[in-house]
Amino acid sequence: MTADDMDSGAAPEAGARDAVGDEATVGEAMAGGETAAGERAASERAASGERAVVDEDVAADEDIPADEDTAAGADEIELDPLSLRLEQLILGAERQYTPFQAARSAGVSVELATRFWRAMGFADIGQAKALTEADVLALRRLAGLVEAGLLSEPMAIQVARSTGQTTARLADWQIDSFLEGLTEPHETGMTRTEIAYPLVELLLPELEEFLVYVYRRQLAAATGRVVQAADDAEMVDRRLAVGFADLVSFTRLTRRLEEEELGELVEAFETTAADLVAAHGGRLIKTLGDEVLYAADDASIAAEIGLRLIETLTHDETMPELRVGMAFGTVTTRMGDVFGTTVNLASRLTSIAPKNAVLVDGAFAEELGRLRAAPVSEAQAAEEAAAAEKEGEEPPSYRFALQPTWQRPVRGLGVVEPWLLTRRG
Repeated sequence: MTADDMDSGAAPEAGARDAVGDEATVGEAMAGGETAAGERAASERAASGERAVVDEDVAADEDIPADEDTAAGADEIELDPLSLRLEQLILGAERQYTPFQAARSAGVSVELATRFWRAMGFADIGQAKALTEADVLALRRLAGLVEAGLLSEPMAIQVARSTGQTTARLADWQIDSFLEGLTEPHETGMTRTEIAYPLVELLLPELEEFLVYVYRRQLAAATGRVVQAADDAEMVDRRLAVGFADLVSFTRLTRRLEEEELGELVEAFETTAADLVAAHGGRLIKTLGDEVLYAADDASIAAEIGLRLIETLTHDETMPELRVGMAFGTVTTRMGDVFGTTVNLASRLTSIAPKNAVLVDGAFAEELGRLRAAPVSEAQAAEEAAAAEKEGEEPPSYRFALQPTWQRPVRGLGVVEPWLLTRRG
């Protein structure tokens, strides 16, 4: 994959609103831990038109006990005993609500509950009694924020979606890593499936505490960055330095390396990039296997990261060559991602950068000059050094050097004049 393969110019969709008539389709909700067979069964029933439809106004007038199905023929999701035990261990509660009952207990419409659950990334489950008191409480909290005017309904949906996407990836990674790397079935005489329950039982409270700690730390850092903005507009559309780092000839590598070797290479690249970005004050936005996207409030920080990435990977014989492209300007941030012309320009510069080199745009070069991190030209640097020597002063100390390259057309962005960024001295 090259930087051109990424389209970073459009903000993600906030989520289309499902069409709902006078009747609310019941059973469009989530539940963790469904088996593939259960999901297929629910999908087949939905396809054959067997979903129960309940008029909300009528149902609201009827006193339907919470422990009774709201419609005949409610779907049942069958789990094997271990899956059910694991679910109850992790959720800390037993299944007791159908989607309709959970929505009614939370005091929200089935439509809104469905949108929240889908935004969190959970599949529709028909009318299975698969939800817990925690699901009801989560619905109440989100709906309460909307009712209090603290969040709009679309924003609440975005909160659910961003949280669901982030934690889904985290949960998948942790379970895969723990079961693969921290357990040796042949030593214990147990299968990995059998090890799962005691492993989760031991790790769950520690991981939960650590997750809350990291979240609070990240929230404090993000809030601090935002409130330092010069005005309200900059809190949303901010001026950032954005950089892409792309492994050269990665597609060719995928044909040559075994899957395990390729996985190790990608993991090493992502780990190295993440550590360097964090250590020097940047923020890793996302990784795409052979490419990483990062951002920094300060252009000199982004420049240091770009050069460090190349210097570090150049000394690693197992790594292919790298190219980096960076741009500086207004960036729109949404759900932890960045969008806009500045991001697109950085991506395009990466695609045309020489191997093991960093290209930046004119705005990035100007910002480095403003920060006194790089001279506008070597002629200017020589003049400043001569003037300082004449006055008996120390000449300006620049960290980086900039060399203009040939102007060239960049797809979708017109003609640009990239600058080659290197270390000075």
